[in-house]
Amino acid sequence: MTASSASPDRNAPYDLVGVGIGPFNLSLAALADGVAGFDALFLDAKPAFSWHPGLLMEGTVLQVPFLADLVTMADPTSPWSFLNYLRAHDRMFTFFFSERFHIPRREYDHYCRWAAERLPSCRFDAEVTALEWDETADAFAVTYRSSSGAVSRVTARQVVLGVGTSPVVPEPLRPFLTEAHAGRVLHSADFRAHREELGALPDVTVIGAGQSGAEVMLDLLRRQDGDGAGGPFVRWLARTPAFAPMEYSKIGLEHFTPDYIRYFRSLPEATRERLVREQWQLYKGVSEKTLGDIHDELYERTIGGGEPRAALQPGVRVAAAEAVGDGYLLTCRHDQQGETFEVRTSAVVAATGYAAVRPAFLDTLTDLVDWDDKGRYRIDGDYRVALDPRVTGALYAQNAETHTHGVGAPDLSLGAWRAATILNAAAGRTVLDVPRRQAFTTFGAPIPDAPVASALPAAVGIPR
Repeated sequence: MTASSASPDRNAPYDLVGVGIGPFNLSLAALADGVAGFDALFLDAKPAFSWHPGLLMEGTVLQVPFLADLVTMADPTSPWSFLNYLRAHDRMFTFFFSERFHIPRREYDHYCRWAAERLPSCRFDAEVTALEWDETADAFAVTYRSSSGAVSRVTARQVVLGVGTSPVVPEPLRPFLTEAHAGRVLHSADFRAHREELGALPDVTVIGAGQSGAEVMLDLLRRQDGDGAGGPFVRWLARTPAFAPMEYSKIGLEHFTPDYIRYFRSLPEATRERLVREQWQLYKGVSEKTLGDIHDELYERTIGGGEPRAALQPGVRVAAAEAVGDGYLLTCRHDQQGETFEVRTSAVVAATGYAAVRPAFLDTLTDLVDWDDKGRYRIDGDYRVALDPRVTGALYAQNAETHTHGVGAPDLSLGAWRAATILNAAAGRTVLDVPRRQAFTTFGAPIPDAPVASALPAAVGIPR
């Protein structure tokens, strides 16, 4: 399909400029491709698309079905669907016979790269350095530069932030995130680059009970010899009270629908904050298969009276850390028992998640953003960031709204729906119908005397 986006080197403002090309802004780029009268440009500092390269190990799979691709949940007729990607690579029968609903992560990454390389609106090697509101032009001014130092400037009536999230490391471990400790204290985002050297150490501690922590744990276990004698002793610590499976029941998954987002947005801020903490199993749990694979590996070690060279300890947080000899001494606290104990280890992999960060280029716009009392974006139902009334353009944000929209913010299954919602708002018309009701669950108290709605009525326009 021919994209509507013109060359970025022009005087006329774009209808939309996206900053960052991860799956969510790539979804928006794909849905906007070919929309008549709508010009978009997407910029990213990386030389090419990449998605969590540090965790693309063999055997790891996406935690959402392949239908949660860039476009299908909003527009299954789009040429940028995963099925069309398979067709383009002559793999339709191969995929059909594999009977997969959850695809390998490496394949998802390759699919996204396929789309990013072909969408004319996507420009890589373009690091955005400043975002300003130009009152004279009545548009945002976006300044970006290439790795060669070339500086460009474009204007846009609207901007969407899709800069992703950054790794979070527990405070006691942060002093060791230096070159001197490279490959010994690291976030799981960098695991793949160091997995060989970690597999050769005598003892490795993994922190974090989510999917990433489980996958690192499993990978290191598999590096032990068949009898468990070789490879590292692997320790898995987590603050959560259990190594628990992610909620994946059909009704439970309705928390990842537009219905739940609207309900969540209606709640008081304090209630939203509490719910996000309590609902950790909805988005921070581990797939049942991965937990089963870990158990199978440990079970193998017990054949013939053997003992697994592994330890699994939930309910534990790292309170302090220091370098000792050729390893590290961790002071740990079991919160339920109130007990403190020490762990000596050769290396630490922090699979402790990611968090939205405020990009440096936004400093030039800081005074015009209406931040909440915790310094976060105020985001409305169209994913529009609240700005000073002097700004007549719109600023949108993707995957920075857990505090306003709930635990579905980072979930790929809602990516195309959110992108379609933003596209409709940015275009000022209904480009793509987006559903208002998709859940059988009624979230919240029923409205008195309201007619009973059908389970899944027809799609309607832009939800507010």
